[in-house]
Amino acid sequence: MMNYSYLMTAILSISLLSSCNQEDKTKSILVKNNLDFDKTFETIELTKQFLNVTDLNTVGFLDKKNNQLQITQTVDSDGDGIMDEILFQPKIEANTEKTYDIVTVTENEKPQAEDLCYSRFVPERTDDYTWENNKVAFRVYGPVAQKMIEEGIRGGTLSSGVDAWLKRVEYPIINEWYKGNDTEHGYYHHDHGQGLDNFHVGTSRGVGGIAVKVDTTFYLSKNYTKWRTITTGPIRTSFYLEYENWEAGGKHIKESKIVSLDLGHNLSKFNTSIEGTKTIHAGLTLHEKDGVVTGNNKKGWVSYWQPHADSEIGTAILAPKGTFKNYETYDTERRDLSNAYAELNVKDNNVVYYAGFGWLKSKQFKDKEDWENYLNQFSRQINNPLVVTLR
Repeated sequence: MMNYSYLMTAILSISLLSSCNQEDKTKSILVKNNLDFDKTFETIELTKQFLNVTDLNTVGFLDKKNNQLQITQTVDSDGDGIMDEILFQPKIEANTEKTYDIVTVTENEKPQAEDLCYSRFVPERTDDYTWENNKVAFRVYGPVAQKMIEEGIRGGTLSSGVDAWLKRVEYPIINEWYKGNDTEHGYYHHDHGQGLDNFHVGTSRGVGGIAVKVDTTFYLSKNYTKWRTITTGPIRTSFYLEYENWEAGGKHIKESKIVSLDLGHNLSKFNTSIEGTKTIHAGLTLHEKDGVVTGNNKKGWVSYWQPHADSEIGTAILAPKGTFKNYETYDTERRDLSNAYAELNVKDNNVVYYAGFGWLKSKQFKDKEDWENYLNQFSRQINNPLVVTLR
């Protein structure tokens, strides 16, 4: 018969070995930047499966060099009450790598940061859905605004275009602007020191609305019909939009999308599910047609730089390699229908692209060249993301 003390020692050794092996699986992550510029606002998305953990709420990332916990945000993508992803934005210098220990943290131990990435449904202003970060803000229009137009009621909007809210401060403005509009109609159309909404959309594509082109005609969807906020926080806001099925030259189009905006970005990400077409055209309104359309097929972007009131503004559509096909300028005498379009491939009923703007008055960009340099770098970043390895 085996000696009892020997048996217990063996069991304890196996237990410790198993524990150590489990810890080794989630000990650290190595994050590598393969590009020749520093990355400071690229968001890493990690799942429970990748990290081999059961609860993302207790996960922290510790920078081994300075012993600092990173700001993180957990996301419940499907609304079932369980966190599916954890986000953080590591600062990685050009052509370098950095190790982060995976540690267990309580809620009180997590570093705090302001929720600069924010979005919400706005019932007090018909039924807008609005979103922002520390750089830019946007809004789209819902079914009540559409119904008002169809019934001849003043104040409605019939458009699936994307409105640009021109902010020039790095703190949130959405709630303040809408509150101001409650007491002073048109409050946010005037600059009170934070910026304003003086960007006309109408039935145009605004900054990133889509169309389906059949022969030489661009067909448009109407207002969104359903919405769901997915997340807000210090790193990202995202939400779901659904549209009523629509017709495009005999094609039956089914459309929904998840829109997200990350801290430090001027471009929102549009992850669009669409059935009934092999390509879409994402557009930029040409307004008074007094600006300049430029583009780069190789780097996957089209931009429109234009005079705007007492300043200038650049808008852009950008897509990953394999998605961006071409760009074109559509000029017509019909009001609001002149747009610069990016033609994008649809693969497996899905297409991802980015759309946004840079306003000269916000002092984020110096000129048109500076804006286009930003687009070139953003293109390189999305096509060469940070490489994350579990160690």
